[in-house]
Amino acid sequence: MASNVQGARDGKVKQPFKISQEGVVTAIAAILFVVFSVVLDKFLTQGNILALLKNVAILGMLAVGMGFVVVGRGIDLTMVAVMVVGVAFAIWLATQGFTFGQAIAVGALLVACCGLVTGVLIAVAEVPPIFATLAMASVIYGGGRVAFNSDVLYAPDGIGWLTFIGSGTVLGIPVSVIIFFAVATLIALFLRFTRFGRFVYASGDNPDTARTMGLPARPVLILQYVISALIAYAAGILLTGLVSGINTRLYNSTLIYDVLLVVVLGGISLSGGQGGVRNVMVGTVLVGILINGMTIMNFSYTSQNLIKSVILLGALALDAVINPRDEQTSQSGDI
Repeated sequence: MASNVQGARDGKVKQPFKISQEGVVTAIAAILFVVFSVVLDKFLTQGNILALLKNVAILGMLAVGMGFVVVGRGIDLTMVAVMVVGVAFAIWLATQGFTFGQAIAVGALLVACCGLVTGVLIAVAEVPPIFATLAMASVIYGGGRVAFNSDVLYAPDGIGWLTFIGSGTVLGIPVSVIIFFAVATLIALFLRFTRFGRFVYASGDNPDTARTMGLPARPVLILQYVISALIAYAAGILLTGLVSGINTRLYNSTLIYDVLLVVVLGGISLSGGQGGVRNVMVGTVLVGILINGMTIMNFSYTSQNLIKSVILLGALALDAVINPRDEQTSQSGDI
């Protein structure tokens, strides 16, 4: 008490120590890394660490896109569908006489259109994001399945830059990880230092107030989904570089829930207007270590999904307690 009084007299009041979700997640990730390193013989090997980093790069890029949308009080369940269909479409074009560069550019236009339609459905038609993106994901994947006869499409041989981003290293660091950090940094700077980024936070915090104040809430919302789709597409190209092709059945996996797990676990509130790329980074590291450890311990796919689902449920419950829904959310419903 005496120190606080003295601090007040000096104009310096000590803030009470506050434990953030981001700090807790970072600590758990560090503890898991140490425990797995001690307990699992294969964990702290060069090959496994490289595999862990490459897997984290794909998951992290998708989570950066998802986090970008969730900050604006939305959700994007189309990301995996956009990723697999967009890249598969580009590979298919490359077999029809297009150069691979031209095919990649046309594929980017396709996924941007998908993001545009999704954004219009949410911002203009005012369809709740979770329903709009769920339906759009089925439409995109269904359309892709009609067009492609094969589940797996392989990239053309001899594409040097694709091989480089998949298996190349710079100073011992996989290029895929460097690209992930570059995308994450770009989005972080975009959110923090641009007017558009401030609009995203304002719209996510209170959409009605943002519109009343004259902010272009609808165009901002639409552009969020376009950017999210392009990030998913970039993740798909990175994945193609890693495995030389794209498996469209990835849409039926639990990858989209892993992405959500990263975002919520990292501390981005589903209420919108809070969190950022740093939360995505810590969530990505934790989920990446957890999945890698469970794989080495030979947990079955079902067991891994059960554990991740329980963690996701706990993270959602924690988010609801830490960030209670405001009056507007109660009236208009959640995402």
